[in-house]
Amino acid sequence: MNARDTVIEVRGLRNQFGAQVVHDNLDLDVYRGEILGVVGGSGSGKSVLLRSIIGLNQPAAGSVKLLGVEMTRVSDARRAEIERRCGVLFQNGALFSSLSVAENVMVPMREHFRLPQALMERLAALKMGLAGLTIDAGAKLPAELSGGMIKRAALARSLALDPDILFLDEPTAGLDPIGATAFDQLILTLRESLGLTVFLITHDLDTLYTVCDRVAVISQKRVLVADTLARVERYDDAWVREYFQGPRGRSAEAAAEIAATHGARNRNSIAAAAAPTGT
Repeated sequence: MNARDTVIEVRGLRNQFGAQVVHDNLDLDVYRGEILGVVGGSGSGKSVLLRSIIGLNQPAAGSVKLLGVEMTRVSDARRAEIERRCGVLFQNGALFSSLSVAENVMVPMREHFRLPQALMERLAALKMGLAGLTIDAGAKLPAELSGGMIKRAALARSLALDPDILFLDEPTAGLDPIGATAFDQLILTLRESLGLTVFLITHDLDTLYTVCDRVAVISQKRVLVADTLARVERYDDAWVREYFQGPRGRSAEAAAEIAATHGARNRNSIAAAAAPTGT
């Protein structure tokens, strides 16, 4: 990757709330088209970093460039333009409880554009379909949804404006293993089909091994390392070793290797079946 491929550039970031310093001299790059996983211990400031990047938190110091725009010194009009190019799935979905799923998906459309109601309804149905929801889910209230459906509804809303970058904060938290696996595959499918860049906060090792191109570890108030999983899991740090080389980490890595092997075998079988026989 070269500098022109960088869509998020954080330099010297400092976040501080009173006497509590969350980040100090934090640097991070995110490249176009990649899925970057962000991990760290409880209280390391993963969500604070996300909020600083998208402009919901004003850092005490440092620079945040999003799609080439310095977000700490930007006009309201320019900020709104950049916001339209970003989709965000917050923890627990953050759906409006009094609005139906379809109405939730239409909220960004109403905020940023003046579109006919019929067009917004068609677009909302399209986004729900991309997120794996059926049309009848559009009329339901969040209280009527399962945990997995809430995540998908929030994902549909984050896709409402056809974003370039998707920010996902713990997207598989609270889901059962089958639901989490399905959501991981959905993220991969959306990245490939829509050309998205994904900034993904997670503690789920299965998600890291399944979908992420690189992983950034936040520790000691900064990004300790940001690299491929193979390199990150060998990084010489006590927290990294405990997280990636413990029983849970080894299990997730083994499962990912098995899945990759089966995927390769399936692709080879399909190719062999499709090949001409020469007769």
